[in-house]
Amino acid sequence: MYKLVIVIEPQDHSVEFDRRWPEFLAAAERLPGLRREVTSHVDRVLSGSMSAHMIHELHFDSLKAAGAAMASPEGQVAGALLQEISGGKVTLMLGDHAQDDLAHIRKHAENST
Repeated sequence: MYKLVIVIEPQDHSVEFDRRWPEFLAAAERLPGLRREVTSHVDRVLSGSMSAHMIHELHFDSLKAAGAAMASPEGQVAGALLQEISGGKVTLMLGDHAQDDLAHIRKHAENST
């Protein structure tokens, strides 16, 4: 699974950004091949120099599917809207996403001791 991670920097006009955020969500949810969507509101940075207002993740089956979604007309609309409401204060990253549940992790840890 691949995900597009959108890191939204602190906004100059956060009230206006937050008011318009649902517009972006509605546009992003039309992306072809979208499997899952996750939003995290950042309330503190514990370490490092990067600051963020919000992190948004869009999950796809593959890198190819993510690329096709971003290149689609729906992706172009969502991307333009994101740039507009954020004033370009965003960082976009693509990552190969792997996930494991805690029960499996604990079972593996018990078997290795």
